[in-house]
Amino acid sequence: MSAGLAPITAAPAPHVPVLCAEVVRFIDPRAGGIYVDGTFGAGGYSRALLDAADCRVFGIDRDPDAVRAAHALETASAGRLAVIEGRFGDMVELLGARGVASVDGVALDLGVSSMQVDQPERGFSFRQDGPLDMRMSATGVSAADVVNTAPEGELADILFTYGEERQSRRIARAVVRARAAKRIERTAELADIVRRALGPAAARDKIDPATRTFQALRIHVNDELGELRRGLEAADTLLAPGGRLAVVSFHSLEDRAVKGFLRARAGEAPRPSRHALDARRGSDPRRPTWRVLTRRPVTPGTAECDANPRARSARLRVGEKLGEASPGGAA
Repeated sequence: MSAGLAPITAAPAPHVPVLCAEVVRFIDPRAGGIYVDGTFGAGGYSRALLDAADCRVFGIDRDPDAVRAAHALETASAGRLAVIEGRFGDMVELLGARGVASVDGVALDLGVSSMQVDQPERGFSFRQDGPLDMRMSATGVSAADVVNTAPEGELADILFTYGEERQSRRIARAVVRARAAKRIERTAELADIVRRALGPAAARDKIDPATRTFQALRIHVNDELGELRRGLEAADTLLAPGGRLAVVSFHSLEDRAVKGFLRARAGEAPRPSRHALDARRGSDPRRPTWRVLTRRPVTPGTAECDANPRARSARLRVGEKLGEASPGGAA
């Protein structure tokens, strides 16, 4: 914490986000800077950034429950925090509407939040029975809608693509058979269908057999990979020269997307020929506009994984936008 800066004194956060200290260290907030916590959740990253420097933070979350719960923290921040309901892929427009054209750092903690998982009525987890929902926002198509209406082939593709589930076709067949008799409405129902479809051998795996199916449906329902692509592009637009992007991901699909984005902007993406030029600009398309700060992803230590088992799969990648840093960020 910066000398002389009072800590945020609102009620303690429900949980400390994964790799929080590392995210703040890489973003390196400074007095007068403007930062985006694009996946606000319980506000853990925002608190840490506000406590580290006399800066401003814009939190973004598509979950209206998270935005409502943020009011106390906004009040405690004395005007340094503003939480906006929306998608981080729209951060350029969301901040532009508030007169902010550039920022000094962006933090993203991908996937579902602990708050959402811990509420059975949100339907994200099969650990406790609840309605098969999985929507991060309160609108749109639910997981139950997908499970009960998607053609068998489409359902299998969703499970294979987003859950990397090798037995996707077997599970899809079982789901279609089950829904012909009765609409599938509950998380426990779907988890049981998946477990029975995969048989006793799958039960001996280290993870529950239903894990990949639930991951796939959640990613599909919330268009998480599409949102990630939009968010990375938005960060590229919004970050000022010298600004940093820190992304914590929890599965290989996300991590590959972040790694590919940073490598491409750093001029490290493969190309057909080393002599190839960008015909539009007449210049080398690999001219770097970013610098990768994490050659290998940063992972949590043993103590953090013991305290929070969800942290075990976390990977942090960080990049810095090249150019001469300029003070401030307001338009």
